Amino acid sequence: MSGRDITEAVRSGHLLRLRRDRYARVPIDEDVAEAVRVGGHLSCLSLLKSMGIFVLVCTGLHVQITQGTSRIRKPKFRTTRLHWNPVRECETIHAAHLHDALRQAIRCQSARAALATLDSVLHHKLMTLNQLEGVFSTLPARYGVLLSLVDPTAASGPETFMRLILRALGLRYETQVHLPGVGYVDFLVEGWLIIECDSKEWHEGWDKQVEDRHRDIAAAKLGCVTIRPLASEILHDSARVRESVASVIEVLGPRFMPDAVRNSSKTRSSVSCTRAKATILAKLEEL
Repeated sequence: MSGRDITEAVRSGHLLRLRRDRYARVPIDEDVAEAVRVGGHLSCLSLLKSMGIFVLVCTGLHVQITQGTSRIRKPKFRTTRLHWNPVRECETIHAAHLHDALRQAIRCQSARAALATLDSVLHHKLMTLNQLEGVFSTLPARYGVLLSLVDPTAASGPETFMRLILRALGLRYETQVHLPGVGYVDFLVEGWLIIECDSKEWHEGWDKQVEDRHRDIAAAKLGCVTIRPLASEILHDSARVRESVASVIEVLGPRFMPDAVRNSSKTRSSVSCTRAKATILAKLEEL
C-alpha cells in the first residue's frame, strides 16, 4: 500500500494506527492493540490466557519490551506490567515468544498457579518437557522444584491444585483412570474414592448433570464413592477442600477394600506421595 492508501484506510476506519509504522485491521483485540501502541509485544499471563492456557488470575495487561526500544509510550492503565530483556527474539510484531511468555508467567504467579500453567502448556502440547527444561535453565535455581512436579495428564487448573492437595495429605492416587461402565475419572484415591473436579464450563446444563449421576451410580456398583468439589473452591479455598477430603478418607476409608477396584482400572499415571515428594511440597511453599 502506498502512503496515500494507508492514510485513506485510516480515515475510513479500515485500519487503526497504533504507533509509527504499526497499523492493524479493524477490529483488533484491545490487549494486542495496547501492547503494540506502548511499543512492545503481548506477553506473560496476557498472551498465555489469549492462547487458551490456564491462568489463575490476570488482573492487568502484560507487555514485553525489547531492550533498546525507543519512544516507549505510557500505558493507559496503571495495572499494566512491562517486562524487559527477553531471551528469545519475537517471531511476530504483536506477540512475544512462548519461551519468554512462560518464563515471565512463572515469576508473576504463585507457585501453585504457575504449576497449573505449566501443566496446561504440556497438556495442550505447546511445548515438550525438554523445551520446558530450556525455559527453567533461564530462571533462578529455586524454581526448579516446579519442574519436578509438572504432570501433562492434568486437563485443567483445578486438577493440578487437587493433585497438590492429595500430595500434601500423603494419599495414594491415580490420575485419568478408566473404570468399566464409568469412563475416565479425574482421580482415583486409595483405590476407592473418585474425585471429579467439576467446573461450570464443563458441567453446566441438565443433560450433563444426568450423565454425571449415571456415572456416579456406575462407580458405586464398583464399590467406589464419588465426590465432586467445585473448581472454584479447589482454586480459592484449598484448605477447606483438603479438610473435606481428609474427613472422607478418615470416616469411610476403613470400610473399603481397594484391591478389587485397582485391579480393574486402566491408568495413565500413578503417583504415591513419598517422603521426598513431601519435601518438594515444602519447598513449593517457600517460593
